Amino acid sequence: MTALTERIDARAAVLELYTVDETGHTGHRPLGVVHATSLDDVLATVEWARHTRTPIIARGAGTSLEGHLLSRGDEVVLDLSGLDAILDISPTDFTATVQPGVTRTRLNAAAAEFGLQFTVDPGADASLGGMAATNASGTTSVRYGGMRANVLAMQVVFADDTVARLGRPVRKSSSGYDLKDLLIGSAGTLGIITELTVRLHPIPEWLRSLRISFPSVERAVAAAVQMLGSALPLSRLELIDAPSMAAINAYRGTRYPVGPTLLIDIAATSAAAAASDQNGICELAADNGAVETVVAQSHTARHELWEDRHTLFFALKARHPGHQFLVTDTAVPYSRIADAVAKAEELAAQLGLDVAIAGHIGDGNVHVAVPYTDDTLERARRFSDQVVRQALSLGGTASGEHGIGLAKKQYLRAEHGSAVEVMAAVKRALDPLGLLNPGKILD
Repeated sequence: MTALTERIDARAAVLELYTVDETGHTGHRPLGVVHATSLDDVLATVEWARHTRTPIIARGAGTSLEGHLLSRGDEVVLDLSGLDAILDISPTDFTATVQPGVTRTRLNAAAAEFGLQFTVDPGADASLGGMAATNASGTTSVRYGGMRANVLAMQVVFADDTVARLGRPVRKSSSGYDLKDLLIGSAGTLGIITELTVRLHPIPEWLRSLRISFPSVERAVAAAVQMLGSALPLSRLELIDAPSMAAINAYRGTRYPVGPTLLIDIAATSAAAAASDQNGICELAADNGAVETVVAQSHTARHELWEDRHTLFFALKARHPGHQFLVTDTAVPYSRIADAVAKAEELAAQLGLDVAIAGHIGDGNVHVAVPYTDDTLERARRFSDQVVRQALSLGGTASGEHGIGLAKKQYLRAEHGSAVEVMAAVKRALDPLGLLNPGKILD
């Protein structure tokens, strides 16, 4: 106990670094920070926290967009970014075992030596532990799925100091309750992830990337749904609206058509198959009135195309200096994507807000970025609330990939009904003292 107390960093300058995350909101300073470098550090922290009744917020790269990491002021932050070892890569099993602080780009750099890749791509260089804790997904989930589909096993420390291994490093199992998937998306409220075994996938040899501009969002969405229904080998399918394209042009110095745009990746088994699939996409785009179609074949050209998408948030920030952002994260059935986008545009016009819409249309995930100042904050909140409620009315979800955190708690019952009581019972069973990331997901 004494040794751990001496390791808690309570310097004001350090604590201030932990008062913010990517939401743009500010929390209180935590009581202190423990920089974990081993499983023993995690166990010692949990034991001390239980003994002193001090809550813990487990933290990785800090890229949360829903306030998962913001402190009330009475917690200790357990910083897991120092647990960053790649423990094993097994090319024949197509798996990697890593500590939670390993970021996706580091894992991909190591896996690429074996012709493999870790495919979950949320855009930010997030840590694998944090990505599992929020069930992150992103641009490639249309083909490869999100974290639930790509985490095979994990090691977890529970609130009573129990260390458990959940799942098995195999592709399927029907053995017992699926506790692994219960922890994925729990945002550190049920246990602290200290190790993960994740799926790796072969890097396709034949890739094509396309940027296709359309005269309207409706035409772009119609083309996207037709592409999904055509069995084309899509590995990415993204929608970017006209304001987003204007921001990218200003930020990147490009001159793309300023209109609704699809960004697409296809992965094929041969040059002939790639050419055929590319032609199929171009035909569907033309049938829906495509304004411009650009195909990127070289690695450099494809990298540049996807850099446009990955830097979009920074482009929007540059276009709106002095603003903070609310980012909605709804997902709806394919048949209702156009309705969700149209409603967001209508609401923004009614409230006088300058919003930008971009989403992983391949899995129905629609993000709306809302720049705001102190003067427009209430309107931005009203807009976000109505967008979420609209998504729920269309049969969708309040959070497609960012998680619940602080920001989306109010919608849990509207989405899940009496199942919220089951969630609360699970929380009480695994964390009876309420020490793990309190106030997040559930009150």
